[in-house]
Amino acid sequence: MDLKDVKSPKDIKHCSVQELNRLASQVRETIIGQVSKHGGHLASSLGVVELTLALHYVYNAPDDKIVWDVGHQAYVHKLLTGRYDRFGTLRQQGGISGFLKRNESEYDCFGAGHATTSISAALGFAVARNHFDRKNNVVAVIGDGSMTGGMAFEALNNAGISKQNMTIILNDNKMSIAPNVGGFSKYLNRVISDPVYNKMRSDLDRLMKRVPGILGSRFRDLFLQVEAAAKNAVKPGAFFEDMGIRYFGPIDGHDINELIMILERVKSQPGPCIVHVLTEKGRGLDAAEKNPSKFHGCGPFDPESGLPLAPGKPNPSLTSVFGKTLLELAKKDNRIMGITAAMPTGCGLDIVAKELPDRVIDVGIAEEHAVTFAAGLACDGVVPVVAIYSSFMQRAYDQIMHDVALQNLHVVFVLDRAGLVGADGPTHHGAFDLSFLRTVPGMTVLAPSNENELRDMITASIDMEGAVAIRYPRGTALAESLAPASDAPFDAKLPKVIEQGKDILLLGAGFMTNELKKTAEILKANGYSPTLVDARIIKPLDEECYRGLLESHKVIVTLEDNTRIGGYGSAVMELMADLGITGKKFFRFGLPDHFVEQGEIQNLYKLLKIDGESVAKQLMERL
Repeated sequence: MDLKDVKSPKDIKHCSVQELNRLASQVRETIIGQVSKHGGHLASSLGVVELTLALHYVYNAPDDKIVWDVGHQAYVHKLLTGRYDRFGTLRQQGGISGFLKRNESEYDCFGAGHATTSISAALGFAVARNHFDRKNNVVAVIGDGSMTGGMAFEALNNAGISKQNMTIILNDNKMSIAPNVGGFSKYLNRVISDPVYNKMRSDLDRLMKRVPGILGSRFRDLFLQVEAAAKNAVKPGAFFEDMGIRYFGPIDGHDINELIMILERVKSQPGPCIVHVLTEKGRGLDAAEKNPSKFHGCGPFDPESGLPLAPGKPNPSLTSVFGKTLLELAKKDNRIMGITAAMPTGCGLDIVAKELPDRVIDVGIAEEHAVTFAAGLACDGVVPVVAIYSSFMQRAYDQIMHDVALQNLHVVFVLDRAGLVGADGPTHHGAFDLSFLRTVPGMTVLAPSNENELRDMITASIDMEGAVAIRYPRGTALAESLAPASDAPFDAKLPKVIEQGKDILLLGAGFMTNELKKTAEILKANGYSPTLVDARIIKPLDEECYRGLLESHKVIVTLEDNTRIGGYGSAVMELMADLGITGKKFFRFGLPDHFVEQGEIQNLYKLLKIDGESVAKQLMERL
């Protein structure tokens, strides 16, 4: 069978193991071919090819629910569930998502993009199944990386207590829990997953319960101790077993025959089970096997050499600007420590860690813990700099409020990927940070419009008081080389007037100020006299400065890459109301009240009519 002929998982049900292995090769070729042209999450999907084939061979999706954690590894699943013909549109505007989406396919039973959600969702499916007296199976697939997140353990605890029939696939691609310890482990795993063994175990348990009094209890305890000792001597299942979850593994995640056999047996087990599968991230592409982190998410590349196709942009990334600036500061100030939630490279802290490894702490996929951990550091004199993507910081809102702001602790939050991020789509757009951060009492929120402001804000934030957030978008610096860090202290109160005009006040939040520069040029060419202002400080707004700006212009315009609800535009409108300023025309441009889909960032700006040209056109039509 050819991959192009697979229209649904039913088409692979009658394949031999040999045919499934051939399909696995075709799947890898297809994924490598697509991602090498357009970029995407590669290494994770290459590591779960055989596992995904085995899952769809054994289970009957969409009736059986297969819940994928995060979704980085979902490409194989998409190819086997009727999306081969659209796979060329992966992560492109109007195309299929790089993650799971319920509105994309009935086989995507639960949407994902952030980590540690799968076990909770799967348990929900299992309880709903029993409530409606259905007979379908429920499977959660979670990676060992996601198992560093607290939500996964909360769900495991609940699953063990609930005794719901469900299977958890632990995809261990780093062997971080335990290595495969040999043939005896494999043999014992076959024994304990065998129906005969489990019937014997159940019968013996019932028999021991018939033995009267304390003698029966002792026999039963002795049996369980012997069984546990035998299992734990060869594999690391004690933790899960103690939570009430039966453990099977480790299993070779690239042996389709072994996977099918284990999944078939586990499927009939009562209660929650966990199958520990060992896989190799990046399998099938030499460059990805050698450097899986580099190919976790990548741009277009040469599949033969693994080298990127597009020449490197001369301008440094904003992420690297942050990392280099923090390194400079940390070398001079021993109080500074960087904290990341499993993304040191993505957030730029790897730059610091290479030279000052003891000054960067990676807490794993645990944003909530990262923030409260930072609060503890701040209590004892450390200046913690918490670098997390904007969309992931949403997960730690309560910790920001309760553990940092309420205690007036000095913690610096650096939010990378603020605004629209492009191909990763709605799960990763940083569309809400201004809105939720503005609600935090005492929080200072800064938004640079260029790389030099970013450097100045990072420098100033170290000696500020209370909680400070600096947000900046995905992208590169505006100039090829950075200006030296400014000796002049950054004024964390006042916006910056870039160009003084008379009739239209253009207020830009962060890098969207650069779009308003285009707006200003178009307006001037059409006879208007705009004043262009770089807000810089989103909270607090300096009342006297804004009073002068607002009262001296008839038309007020705000532009931001945050949702309009509760964002910078809302802040300015609220301030106008508080100051009693009336009789103005106010135009508030920003992201709409719906989730924005994937696409190239500038194209999305145009689609949403928040690029500089579109803003100018709308203003001239309405004035």
